Amino acid sequence: MSVTPQGSPPARSSPDGEDDTTGVGSVSSAPERADVVSSAVDAAPPPRPAGSDMFGAALGGDTSGYGGLVRKKGPGLSSERPYGGWFDEAVDALEESYRGFGDTVTRVVVDRGELTLHVRRQSVAALCRYLRDNANHRYELLLGVSGVDFPDQDERLHVVYHLLSMTYRRRLRLETTCSVEDPHVASVVGVYPTADFHERETWDMFGVQFDGHPGLTRILMPDDWDGHPQRKDYPLGGVPVEYKGAQIPPPDERRSYA
Repeated sequence: MSVTPQGSPPARSSPDGEDDTTGVGSVSSAPERADVVSSAVDAAPPPRPAGSDMFGAALGGDTSGYGGLVRKKGPGLSSERPYGGWFDEAVDALEESYRGFGDTVTRVVVDRGELTLHVRRQSVAALCRYLRDNANHRYELLLGVSGVDFPDQDERLHVVYHLLSMTYRRRLRLETTCSVEDPHVASVVGVYPTADFHERETWDMFGVQFDGHPGLTRILMPDDWDGHPQRKDYPLGGVPVEYKGAQIPPPDERRSYA
């Protein structure tokens, strides 16, 4: 005579005469489910491709916490026509109406659905004024001025202007360059007053001198700070740390943009 353990459901007979113990309270399949969950949790993520870093960056080698986020600047070539969308119309209108277009705009680049005009640094302010006032363009708003450092270029410091036409609902980017030895670019505060703080930030972080700015002083770092922290050659500093018997060198000794 078989005795059913207390608290266990009674066995039921199936149509083929075999006992059915898969009723309520049965745990016969629990180990299998647990194995599946355990293997899914313990499984290691797939390895990342060699030479691939976050956000598309590669060839870095920076182990200071930025993950080697260094991207090579592409060759200085203009995009081929047709650009697509309203880009051809806008560039044609500017080329026909703006005197000295050929001496001002060095390249026209369309990348990822965005239009960028590469401009000589001495002509940035004049072009901005024209783009703001001309009825065919009406870029009334400067969204921001930002800096970029490409250490492998002669004119490594890039200044980027993001313009918005609220009249035509269009966005345009201007980009210019300068060297560390001669980091001078004309200020556009007289055209777009919103550039005041943006140019100060770019000066503070990258060291670009905006000629004609009404008060080009530091805005993020103390006034007596030495250097410009977002340049690629800016020292990271730090102290060595001993962790579980391993001596971890300071970031300055680990950083490499080669």
